[in-house]
Amino acid sequence: MLSMRRVVAAAVFACAAAGFSATTQAASCGNGPAGFPAWLQDFKQEAARAGISQRVIDSALSGVSYQSKVIRLDRGQHSFKLSFDEFYRKRVNDAMIRKGHKLIGQYSSLLSSIEKRTGVPPEVIVSIWGLETGYGRNSGSMATFPSLATLAYDCRRSAFFTGELLAALKIVQRGDIAPAQMRGAWAGELGQTQFLASSYLRFAVDGDGNGRRDLINSVPDVLASTANYLRAYGWQPGQGWEPGTTNYNVLHQWNKADVYVKTISVMASKMAGRS
Repeated sequence: MLSMRRVVAAAVFACAAAGFSATTQAASCGNGPAGFPAWLQDFKQEAARAGISQRVIDSALSGVSYQSKVIRLDRGQHSFKLSFDEFYRKRVNDAMIRKGHKLIGQYSSLLSSIEKRTGVPPEVIVSIWGLETGYGRNSGSMATFPSLATLAYDCRRSAFFTGELLAALKIVQRGDIAPAQMRGAWAGELGQTQFLASSYLRFAVDGDGNGRRDLINSVPDVLASTANYLRAYGWQPGQGWEPGTTNYNVLHQWNKADVYVKTISVMASKMAGRS
């Protein structure tokens, strides 16, 4: 859920800087779905003025409709305060650790080359992979553009999600992935480690050398991009990741919830054979 997601600096994908009008950025919460088609038409015009090609706009946004389910999910978020032990038991078990350890062996060459470039150890990357989506098994199946458009139209976080919607269009325009393939979480997070679209633009890298950055289907892209994100926020090679370290603070750039960060830290330590 988005309240547990990392709050990335990429939210500065400021709509004002992109030339988006206040009308496009916001809608009245009382309007409901009736005003969505007109808002979407305005957004398409603003996206074109921001440099998105008509081909991309048509391929991504044609037929996009208001998604009541997305609004229900957004309104239904409940902040829960679990202790670390409660959260860890809820999200992690021994089988998950064993699976992570097996994947480290399976992708040892790839993970070793990523660590040489970024300084981020395999155990940390794989722990994030496992905690976010169960190593890619649960990346989400909701179409990204209808979700983001609905949240951009809605008034609660309109500016933020308008920026994310624009970023998603830029991903398509860059040639990384087709709109029909862009499916993920209800709030628009994409890929096997759940990048927001703006983070996808900033941090995704081509890990398999095919010229595209595909965080949905390419494991090399997923693992390399996750490490690149942490490196960009100051990961210190050769240092630990336990509470009180610089790298633990870097993990807080991935997710602001301390129980989440501590879970990544403990998972990584277990996979590394530490107590």
